[in-house]
Amino acid sequence: MKARTYRKHVANKLKESSLSLSTPTTEMAYSKNTAAGKAVEAIISDLPGLMAVAVVDVTSGMALASHSNSPSINPETAAAYNTEVVRQKQKAMIALKLQGERIEDILITLSNQLHLLKLNSEGNKFIYLVVNSRETNLAIAREVLRTHVDEIN
Repeated sequence: MKARTYRKHVANKLKESSLSLSTPTTEMAYSKNTAAGKAVEAIISDLPGLMAVAVVDVTSGMALASHSNSPSINPETAAAYNTEVVRQKQKAMIALKLQGERIEDILITLSNQLHLLKLNSEGNKFIYLVVNSRETNLAIAREVLRTHVDEIN
């Protein structure tokens, strides 16, 4: 299923359940004038059913831009903790002498959610995405991140 078809599918599901794309509970923290803000906005457009998204600086652990459709997910807090996941994996790769390798992405599977961390080519920023595992196709979510990761360099 292509991203556009998926968006229509999600919109139809929301209509069926008497919800609306225009009235979700949202928390936004980004400027549309920054690269990070533009990436967040594009990801929201491609995956309207996402639960949360953030662009994160690995050095500081701070979210450069974030958005949440779920009151239970604070993307800024998650950014700090997931930065530690990335840093520890980078340290493990050094300890294991995995030369010539780099982290493409990290997938954390919960009982009802998928958390994806997609690093940029320099490994100094990543996109953090949370989706409902029952409503979102993992391949499409990964493709959306792959499409937009270069925007955060």
